[in-house]
Amino acid sequence: MADESQNNGANGPEADAPPLTIATQYIKDYSFEAPSSPGIFNQANETEPNLEISCDIEANPLEAGVFEVVLVLRTNCKIGEQIAFVQELEYAGVFILNVPQEHLQPVLLVECPRLLFPFARNIICDGARDGGFPPIMLNYMDFAGMYEEQVANQTEAPSSPLIT
Repeated sequence: MADESQNNGANGPEADAPPLTIATQYIKDYSFEAPSSPGIFNQANETEPNLEISCDIEANPLEAGVFEVVLVLRTNCKIGEQIAFVQELEYAGVFILNVPQEHLQPVLLVECPRLLFPFARNIICDGARDGGFPPIMLNYMDFAGMYEEQVANQTEAPSSPLIT
């Protein structure tokens, strides 16, 4: 007689599913502006640019276990008092998650952005170069640290959930 196993739900398709799957990733929105060109190019060779970078993360549920995570990067480069260029990128991914509820926020706000960041960084760096400016190199972003800071701020003044 052959061994028969009962399917009690623990061995169902969700138990075999990987904890995180990237369904797709894409540029949701991108803009590059060089308002002081072409005059700024002469100054770029003489003056050290000042590059400011900001990062936001948005996580939106699409359906059960499926989320869109959007990594929002903004760069503002000034040379002296003039704006050399401004970039805004919304780079998104659709993730299928099979994780316990208590791990959902860290996965969405740390692991998913960590997977998206190399692609977003490449777009930002190429955009500066293609805009006629010296290449920039964005260092790794500490998404775990950003998440911990957000959780700490949320516990001090709880007003809205971290995931919208």
